[in-house]
Amino acid sequence: MAMKLLEALFERMQSKVMSSGYLMADETTIPVLESLKPGSTHKGYYWVYYSPVDKLISFQYHKSREGEAVRQHIDKFKGYLQTDGYAGYYQFKNNPDIILLACMAHARRKFYAALENDKERAGHALELFGLLYDIETEARESKMDHEQRHALRQKKALVVFQKLEDWLKENQNKVLPKSAIGDAINYTLNLWPRLKRYTEYGKLEIDNNLIENKIRPIALGRKNYMFAGSHEAARLAGMIYSFMAMCKVEEINPLEWLTDVLQNINNHSILQLDELLPANWKMKKNQA
Repeated sequence: MAMKLLEALFERMQSKVMSSGYLMADETTIPVLESLKPGSTHKGYYWVYYSPVDKLISFQYHKSREGEAVRQHIDKFKGYLQTDGYAGYYQFKNNPDIILLACMAHARRKFYAALENDKERAGHALELFGLLYDIETEARESKMDHEQRHALRQKKALVVFQKLEDWLKENQNKVLPKSAIGDAINYTLNLWPRLKRYTEYGKLEIDNNLIENKIRPIALGRKNYMFAGSHEAARLAGMIYSFMAMCKVEEINPLEWLTDVLQNINNHSILQLDELLPANWKMKKNQA
């Protein structure tokens, strides 16, 4: 019964997420007891969508990792979609309503993995990646707004990007394509326009680390329980993960929020459900 009361709020929150104009997306597995094979679990997926500007997050369960899953979730989304290099997102590359961004952290990790294969080349690339991240650190520590961060990137990051692009192209044919360093170079060049796109607007982030931090509780959960009992249970658990993640972002006690919401949601106007979302709930409490 408690979950049913929260579903209307969850649906409202999902609607706000999908209208945000800028989303980070990632996915992670969840074992589900309901399986076609007796004695085994089904590998389901949480598709996670995070609006870094609005600080809203949605864990949406689907039985598979197929591209159809994400297409169902964001069928009405318009704006910037930031992801890793998973091929399931390529379906949007010609969609006029969706502008794809890639994750710099994923590209950089490829070169960390290549250090044992080719220390000199991987090390040089990592130095250039480090310069890009230094620029982001400067913007953050100086508490720059979006316009200031954009100006800084235009002044400093584009120069580094040109050096990195020249180096990648120069070395692409000097390494074995299937080697670790070859894989790192090819991965980065294949995503090059999407990796560079964050420099176009100050509101965009350099990587997907913000959303990766949000899905860490799933990994912890997998250590503490064996599976979700059914696909429906996994879907409902995703709803709770969403609300708890937003409580963490807002630094509020999730039990206090949940208790208060369950006590009041039945008498709350459907037109004012936004008031119960963690950020708005916190603001109202602070004003009381």
